[in-house]
Amino acid sequence: MASPKKNGRAQANGQAVAGHVKDERLARDGRMRIEWAERNMPVLRAIRARFAKERPLRGMRIAACLHVTTETANLARTLQAGGAEVFLCGSNPLSTQDDVAAALVAHYGIATFAIKGEDHKTYYSHIVSCIEARPHLTMDDGCDLVTVLHTKKKAYLRDVFAGTEETSTGVTRLRAMASSKVLKYPVIAINDADTKHLFDNRYGTGQSTMDGVIRATNMLVAGATVVIAGYGWCGRGLAARAKGMGATVLVTEIDPVRALEAQMDGYQVISMAEAAPRGDLFITVTGNKSVLRREHFAAMKDGAIVANSGHFNVEIDIPALERMSSSRRAVRPFVEEFRVGGKRVNLLGEGRLINLAAAEGHPAMVMDMSFANQALSVEYLKKKARTLKKNVYVVPKNIDQEVARLKLKSMNIAIDTLTAEQVKYLSTWAEGT
Repeated sequence: MASPKKNGRAQANGQAVAGHVKDERLARDGRMRIEWAERNMPVLRAIRARFAKERPLRGMRIAACLHVTTETANLARTLQAGGAEVFLCGSNPLSTQDDVAAALVAHYGIATFAIKGEDHKTYYSHIVSCIEARPHLTMDDGCDLVTVLHTKKKAYLRDVFAGTEETSTGVTRLRAMASSKVLKYPVIAINDADTKHLFDNRYGTGQSTMDGVIRATNMLVAGATVVIAGYGWCGRGLAARAKGMGATVLVTEIDPVRALEAQMDGYQVISMAEAAPRGDLFITVTGNKSVLRREHFAAMKDGAIVANSGHFNVEIDIPALERMSSSRRAVRPFVEEFRVGGKRVNLLGEGRLINLAAAEGHPAMVMDMSFANQALSVEYLKKKARTLKKNVYVVPKNIDQEVARLKLKSMNIAIDTLTAEQVKYLSTWAEGT
């Protein structure tokens, strides 16, 4: 295997392209997988076709810190078709698909800095490589790029006029920045679009998380007790998938409304202290830290499996697990066994996103809508960013609706429209029973 060359330059269509990938010889396989995903992304294909004709992003430099997957590759190609110069790095050390990263550099001429399993130093050096391209717009998944830009690389802020954020964890961090008056440009929260969180978070996370757990462990879900920490949209989808596979599902929550909803959806809602000795599989999807911690590990049964599908691995207090363990060893790819008081606790994927660490992430069909929102929001920001305050904004309703319309069209689904009489009825107040 060829060793990666830091900030090396590959050839794509006769042009030198910056990048740092694991092995450029993987590019052919990556290209085939990108093309396979493209078949299931009809909305993004339609947008790319229009972008190629209109070139609405001409002259833009975009720094994107996203999971480097086949679906992300098709988003990058769409932005490129619109005239943008794209610089891509991974938003998680374990989520990069190395063949995809190689193909982006070698076949598509997109500067990509990402290697699966990269260490902490390399991860942040890749983010810096994208920032040093002097972007006009940032595209983030977890807010790491924005954080580095606002702390260690402030000089590059002068070129940036807007950004987008893909996931709820990043949106939370951005809103904290805006509240503290430190956010230096407007950002659109892609996660808040209905065509993102109602589908990507629920169906995508639900399916891909169970896929990652099964690939890593080969466990039988039917008959197991699965504990899900958090009943947001990701938790809802995950609970439904686990229940559908025959598991007994326990839900832990801190929000009384979500807890009540989980109970009425048919799940047993209990505290994590109660769940710890009962669970066979624990999955965190909260966006917070230390959701599973020392007292929970101590109470778990022998052979318990612990995984995370929230953005950062801090949801599991891994340092506490390390301190209380007498030994640790890798027992399968992406499975590490910790000996805790004579019992075994199995941590999956270093506590990072298990759906991307051990599997392929969300299916292309659902990422089609999420990334369509990204592409159209970038186009919107190119036109409107100068008129926006330095705040966090939801995806404009017309963009959200257009993504849904295009998706329905691709599925050959027709819906009704209001009649003139119905429009009039909804716009008046005098007509009663």
